[in-house]
Amino acid sequence: MEEKVKAIQQEVEAFLVKSKEDLETFRLRFISKKGLVPTLFDDLKAALPEEKKKLGKVLNDLKQLAEGKFKTWQEELENGAATTATDIDLSLPVIPNKTGNLHPLTLTRYRIIEIFERLGFNVSDGPEVEDDWHNFSALNFPPNHPAREMQDTFFVEKSGAEGSDVLLRTHTSNVQIRLMEKQKPPIRSIMPGRVYRNEAISARAHCFFHQVEGLYVDRNVSFRDLKQTLYHFAKEMFGQDTKIRLRPSFFPFTEPSAEIDISCLICHGKGCNVCKYSGWVEIAGSGMVHPNVLRHVNIDPEEFTGFAFGMGIERITMLRYGVNDLRLYSENDLRFLKQFKVVIG
Repeated sequence: MEEKVKAIQQEVEAFLVKSKEDLETFRLRFISKKGLVPTLFDDLKAALPEEKKKLGKVLNDLKQLAEGKFKTWQEELENGAATTATDIDLSLPVIPNKTGNLHPLTLTRYRIIEIFERLGFNVSDGPEVEDDWHNFSALNFPPNHPAREMQDTFFVEKSGAEGSDVLLRTHTSNVQIRLMEKQKPPIRSIMPGRVYRNEAISARAHCFFHQVEGLYVDRNVSFRDLKQTLYHFAKEMFGQDTKIRLRPSFFPFTEPSAEIDISCLICHGKGCNVCKYSGWVEIAGSGMVHPNVLRHVNIDPEEFTGFAFGMGIERITMLRYGVNDLRLYSENDLRFLKQFKVVIG
């Protein structure tokens, strides 16, 4: 019987497994219920009593060897380590190498930054969870302004005391205040980022979206500087044939204030449903920084002036790519996103 055990041991050690089929053959031959190793244990019952102890140890060693090899090969096959060139079917079609691409909002954000950086603007950032002072009070919002109500703003902590509420910022203007608190003029910066407002989600509105605001504060900054800056931006972003107009408006933090329109990119001024047959599409708000805002950050409005503007990145992306539903930006539909693939290099 010892000779039989040695022969099976040599066979186990010489056995090679390269595939799952080989592994199953090994299992059936050696360690299955009717395999060679269990059969030897059945034969052990007929051995003489004085031989059982010695043969039992040899059989246990053989069993551990066979089961150990089986477990090792099984793990290798599951991890793909046992795959060799002979297992690869070269006649099969090649698996396509799919690469990711930038989100359309990211592409537009990068383009906006690129345009303004060429004009000398740097990029600033600030917190999305903000206090009332930096989001409202310092920007000249009166205590009874509708934006301070819960139906318009997401509050994290509402204490009721003026200036102490904590909320999700409703615009990136909070970064303007923080920047002017830390840095004295001249200041020339843009502030891209995500903002939040308590609005019903639809094709034209969302409860979170992205803005980019700009701020320029220095001596002798005029409304003409604002107009020329926005004029240059519109030409660079939408093409040299784009026209721009400014309409009088009102914002608490600017005076005078203006809405910014560009000529419709769809109908080129003739009138369509995108521009509501006016020939113009609104893209941003702007104005000269209100003197009260400058005073709140300890900048003398008698010595310094400045302009500010803000625009929605979603709206710019809609016009740039012809997207008609804001919800598409946040649904992660690959059929939509793969249309904006950009080859770099």
